Amino acid sequence: MRDKHHYDKKAAAFRKGLKDGVPICLGYLSVSFAFGMMATQGGMPAWAALVISMSNMTSAGQVAGTNLILSGGLYLELAVTTFVINIRYMLMSLSLSQKVDESMTTLQRWVLSFGVTDEIFAVAMQQEGAVTAEYFSGLVLTPYLGWSLGTLLGATATNLLPAGVRTALGIAIYGMFLAIIIPPARKAAPVAKVVLFAALLSCLFRWVPGLNRISGGWVIILCAVAASAYGALCYPIQETEGAANEC
Repeated sequence: MRDKHHYDKKAAAFRKGLKDGVPICLGYLSVSFAFGMMATQGGMPAWAALVISMSNMTSAGQVAGTNLILSGGLYLELAVTTFVINIRYMLMSLSLSQKVDESMTTLQRWVLSFGVTDEIFAVAMQQEGAVTAEYFSGLVLTPYLGWSLGTLLGATATNLLPAGVRTALGIAIYGMFLAIIIPPARKAAPVAKVVLFAALLSCLFRWVPGLNRISGGWVIILCAVAASAYGALCYPIQETEGAANEC
């Protein structure tokens, strides 16, 4: 009887995770659809785009990495670019490790850490009490399926849609990035200034003679690191009361 109750409790936690992951899944469908289209329009086979999504699920990191692959970037560029963009997941995992249930084994932590994304992390951290392996498995599974399915649909639909529709949908991935940065930039002046600083650096690398010879992969790395350093230096998080020092 006790074993049955324990099993029912785990099953309920898994179902709750699946349910909580549905909104994330729906959001991932549209974004990964745009990614699949972008990849295949650049000449990548549909199966390769699907493999990338099934083995990564990192949105911005995937887009940057795929662009480098399509443009013939160096392996070093690809490695450093994806590391810089995705390093936030290491910090999220460290934070989430303090909230997971003590019964979660090391192997389970390693496997489930694959599914740590911005949205999944946010939902998991808002849960009352400890996060169990069963709940987190369900929370990861639904978005993972949505991310993979969206990529497959986008990659296979490229050749089926009219050219005008493909062109219009091709900018959807950039609309996603705008949707990510505009709301926090409107609410917080430091965020807006960091975004503008990164945009200015990107323009310099695009138009200034000499700088425009640097490959796209290194430009992403330099802009990301410089903008992060600027934000950390000029707008540090204050542990005590008082205004931040502004540059």
